[in-house]
Amino acid sequence: MKIILANPRGFCAGVNMAIEALETALKHYGSPLYLYHEIVHNRPIVEKFQALGVVFVDDISEVPTGGTVMYSAHGISPLIRQHSQQRNLRTIDATCPLVTKVHKEAIKFAKEGYTIVLIGHEGHDEVIGTMGEAPANMVLVEDAADVDALTLPADAKLAFLTQTTLSVDEARTVIDALKRKYPQIVGPGKDDICYATQNRQDAVKQLVAEANVVLVLGSQNSSNSQRLAELARTSGKTAYLIDRVSELKDEWFASEDAVLVTAGASAPEEHVQDCIEYLRTKFGATVETRTVREEDVSFPLPRELRVLANI
Repeated sequence: MKIILANPRGFCAGVNMAIEALETALKHYGSPLYLYHEIVHNRPIVEKFQALGVVFVDDISEVPTGGTVMYSAHGISPLIRQHSQQRNLRTIDATCPLVTKVHKEAIKFAKEGYTIVLIGHEGHDEVIGTMGEAPANMVLVEDAADVDALTLPADAKLAFLTQTTLSVDEARTVIDALKRKYPQIVGPGKDDICYATQNRQDAVKQLVAEANVVLVLGSQNSSNSQRLAELARTSGKTAYLIDRVSELKDEWFASEDAVLVTAGASAPEEHVQDCIEYLRTKFGATVETRTVREEDVSFPLPRELRVLANI
């Protein structure tokens, strides 16, 4: 067996920042520390922090009055900030700066009188937070069929934004459909799709032809991890999305396989290495690391924690 290990893979700058922020907050404030939604969409990470006394909540009212709450990397709506203030909560905002960029764009377009078409997945934490910035000015579409179903006036003043973790190709298909239907529509100055999402997808695109099986480390509720598996399947390859080595099944593989291994932007590297070691032991796999693009992006800790961490 040959393993083609894709690089870049795994943690992005936003995830690194969010996890460091949570570790710093735990060190200084202790537990219980409350987290509004999952810090990142990764099951092993959530379970690790639950064991350390972090309480994940989906309703801000579950945080005791005067308690400490951190907002997840996916961002929140202004309504949640308002409710936190009313409950006298100490808040730490670990929203990824790339998500914050989309929020600011939504606010700007709404103030300028645009109706905003947000391209994203209904119910995703990031989409809920973004739409909360200008709910009266925003409509959600998931695909080109949703664009066809739009009944906005032909001459409407329109802008589009995208969820940061979408498939680059799928987002482009929806944007093209919007531009055909509404030629006057405008978009952000720079694409909203996260650099890490794009880089991980580009790596799979470039390497997938050399493999017959693709293994993606990441959780089922991770949008960017799902996109990596979908991209492999669209290329005609068998792809599996798993959290950890215990989910591997021997019948997925044959000893002569070429296995492309990658990881979503919230998947810990330790689980990638566990899977590689399993395939080495079970199938005598050799590993070839293939770097498609270098990454050197980093984000500072949330302002609320920088003083505590003496940064």
